[in-house]
Amino acid sequence: MSPDIMPEAVVALTMTEPGNKGRAHSRARAARKRKAIVAAARALLLVAVLGLWEVFARAKVIDPFNFSMPSKIWDQIYTWVMHGTALGSLGEQVWYTLHEALLGWVIGVIAGVVFGIALGRIAFLADVFGPYIKVLNSIPRIVLAPIFVIWFGLGPASKVASAVVLVFFPVFFNAFQGAREVDRNLVANARILGASDRRVTLQVVIPSATSWIFTSLHVSFGFALIGAIVGEYIGATKGIGLLVAQSQGTFNAAGVYAAMVILAVVALLAEGLLTFAERRIFRWKPSDSDR
Repeated sequence: MSPDIMPEAVVALTMTEPGNKGRAHSRARAARKRKAIVAAARALLLVAVLGLWEVFARAKVIDPFNFSMPSKIWDQIYTWVMHGTALGSLGEQVWYTLHEALLGWVIGVIAGVVFGIALGRIAFLADVFGPYIKVLNSIPRIVLAPIFVIWFGLGPASKVASAVVLVFFPVFFNAFQGAREVDRNLVANARILGASDRRVTLQVVIPSATSWIFTSLHVSFGFALIGAIVGEYIGATKGIGLLVAQSQGTFNAAGVYAAMVILAVVALLAEGLLTFAERRIFRWKPSDSDR
């Protein structure tokens, strides 16, 4: 490069660097503004729905006995929090259901990942087990909950089993597809460098399939809660599902909705924790605002 050109290049660099910083700052400001607008729109939508529900119920446009109203639902939650439920404290019922859902979720995720990666990597296993997995997946898994109650009784085991069968299949199919979608060039390069099948699976296949697996985790925890709740609804000694069944049995619509609100809060907290963990693990991936 000639001496005459170098000052011009330096000037160009000094002019473009502030421009890049300005554009990045503008994008960050626009992203923050959009998040604030989205949050405000969500809050307004919730307030509008709850407000209309309350007004229509008080005006008898909808039957307040069957549909209840937000104020009664809040009163029911307050009563449960301050004075407990007929089954014991509200915290005990929430923990009982959450414990069943978490245990079923962990077992279902581990089984789904192991079987998904194994069948995705070994064609012989996929050919042998594939038809059976498709048949089992076609069975409505909710109908298995009464069978699990007969097998394992009214204790936590039947609810854990219900959660496991609901969690297993979405995790399995995502792990299986993630193992199949691994870049063949990466696998070939690892083998050229002398990696064994075990090292290829642990160091290439599983990291490549992680994004697929995490996608299923967001959905599968909700399935775990559903499995625990359905099992408790059919037969249990404690839990939110039993609260729902008792509220329904006494025609307490506010109690049914209150239990649903509590479950929604638990599910949202779990979703937030999963999203936080995913962002920590995949910090190298660009966010939506960076694209």
